[in-house]
Amino acid sequence: MKYAHRNGTIIEKNGGQDRFLSFLYRRKLGMMLLLQVVKPKYSIFMGRLLNHSISKVMIWPFILINKIDMTEYKKCKYKSFNDFFTREIKPEKRKIDFNPKHFISPCDSRLSVYCIDESSNFIIKNTSYTLESLLRDKNLADRYKGGVLLVFRLTVGDYHRYCYIDNGYKTKNYRIKGVLHTVNPIVNDKVKIYKENTREFAILHSENFGSLLIMEVGALLVGKIVNYHEEKFVKRGEEKGKFEFGGSTIIVCIEKDKVIIDEDILKNSALGIETIVKMGEKIGIANKL
Repeated sequence: MKYAHRNGTIIEKNGGQDRFLSFLYRRKLGMMLLLQVVKPKYSIFMGRLLNHSISKVMIWPFILINKIDMTEYKKCKYKSFNDFFTREIKPEKRKIDFNPKHFISPCDSRLSVYCIDESSNFIIKNTSYTLESLLRDKNLADRYKGGVLLVFRLTVGDYHRYCYIDNGYKTKNYRIKGVLHTVNPIVNDKVKIYKENTREFAILHSENFGSLLIMEVGALLVGKIVNYHEEKFVKRGEEKGKFEFGGSTIIVCIEKDKVIIDEDILKNSALGIETIVKMGEKIGIANKL
């Protein structure tokens, strides 16, 4: 798998997480195990375990394996593994770009960009999807024809809180139930993860970028989505929510001609390379039409 830093450096990495997922999704024994772990009862069990104090023994091995720089995070005593997983970062470590015309990343992630064609088809890692099947709402999907779809894929070592992209009015949350597959690209050989996974979305009627559809996608094991707000006015950089354990994804749909995504990100995406971005950093600019 290839990733690009914003300075242009490209790295290729295939870590232990990728090898484990390859076993689960590409081997017969792995698929047999997978049929069990994606069931809701397993997710509930894992959720309870990771919220229990006994799960604290997992924290330091996880930090070492994933090489997490804990100096970036607020110091505290964690009550459970999930308490650690949803840890808060020091504000100075993620500076929000408050230029009203700058389109910012809602989270730390690996970013890919896709065009939504006139028939609402788009491609994610060689698998075809439609917005209608993703949203289960044809009228809403039609609003974004000709626009841009952004996929922010969080890895287990990333910061798992996310913020609002712009000032504006947020609608209520719409939840679509599903099973919890991993969001790792390896999986797309077997299942259409963004159609089947549990997901939650809302519309942000933003001041500078039109009506943004923002969707959080749960993932393997727990994949719990915790959004803080229903309908309300929100501010750029305000914390929107967090993911409990499980690599997770945020999808943002932008209406046609509202935003111009930065050239380096577009170039990387065209080559099948994900771009590493941080919460609050500029990734595009409002289109002056």
